[in-house]
Amino acid sequence: MTIRPWRAATAAVRTQPVLALSAAGLAAALALTGCVAGEGGAADPGGAATGETDGWSDDTLAIDFATYNPLSLVIKDQGWLEATLGDDVEVTWVQSAGSNKANEALRAGVVDVGSTAGSAALLARSNGSPIHSIYVYSQPEWAAIVVPEGSAITSVADLAGTSVAATKGTDPYFFLLQALDEAGLGLEDVEVQNLQHADGKAALESGAVDAWAGLDPLMATSEIEAGSTLLYRNVDFNTYGLLNATESFLSESPDLAQVVVDAYAKAREWVAANPDEAVAILAEAAGIDGAIAEKVLTERTAVDIDPVPGEAQRTVLEVVGPFFVDGGDVADQSQIDAALAELLEPTYAEAADPATIAD
Repeated sequence: MTIRPWRAATAAVRTQPVLALSAAGLAAALALTGCVAGEGGAADPGGAATGETDGWSDDTLAIDFATYNPLSLVIKDQGWLEATLGDDVEVTWVQSAGSNKANEALRAGVVDVGSTAGSAALLARSNGSPIHSIYVYSQPEWAAIVVPEGSAITSVADLAGTSVAATKGTDPYFFLLQALDEAGLGLEDVEVQNLQHADGKAALESGAVDAWAGLDPLMATSEIEAGSTLLYRNVDFNTYGLLNATESFLSESPDLAQVVVDAYAKAREWVAANPDEAVAILAEAAGIDGAIAEKVLTERTAVDIDPVPGEAQRTVLEVVGPFFVDGGDVADQSQIDAALAELLEPTYAEAADPATIAD
């Protein structure tokens, strides 16, 4: 395993953990999200077998995992971060139930690195959250408009006057806004029930709402197990999956940030070489049937893409941004423009090297 020279230069940047959490706060986060402390591996400090560094820049790393981010599940399952960082860095895994929850965790300092939809990352940055997107982990078709089995609703235009479940601040919510706009409708034409993704699925299937802006794998589960129908699909309305890090973490621990990105690069290769195992990992983590996991991972999630944040993401986010202002989520378009100019940070993905990650 090789370590880039700049890692040695930054290894001693800080000696205190990046997270300024109280013991009670961390305990609560662990209890609520099922966090798992990392097991120490046999790697040398800094992950360097050659002893090129004196140690890592910090002794903790807090990172999220999410069922909408299959690469995170693979990295957690395989234990690569723990093996690479060894006993010198404790890895804490925090589950994100949705992009809005990942943004909350980043803003509160509960995680150093969190995974969201591109739209959610832009929204957070526009409203002052100091984050940068350092890796593109997928190009998904993870959001669509869903109606229950036997619904009389056959088009987006038919949603006028109905109740729709959606999780504000996430890709499905912004998918809904774009779909309504395309059909000549606005938020005032529907009653949005702001429910977390799993609650939205339950509300749809129980008849409490007429439609749901769904998110996989819950959406695929509802299709297969409850007979729900995807009323409207449009992959172009789905923003990319972005891995985000706080500015303080990037400035104080660029070495650890690079290790995370390197692990993601390894996960992309691993999923391509081990698709059946990747499906099994997703199925177990999400508590879903293998057929559902296969639909999500093979039909609706592209991980073999350019992972460097750049023009492809900027283009789709330029479309989504004005909806934030129209919906009252951001005060002014100038905030969107400033956020978009600052959000994407390509250098870590450009330097990604999966060979630095221990098995």
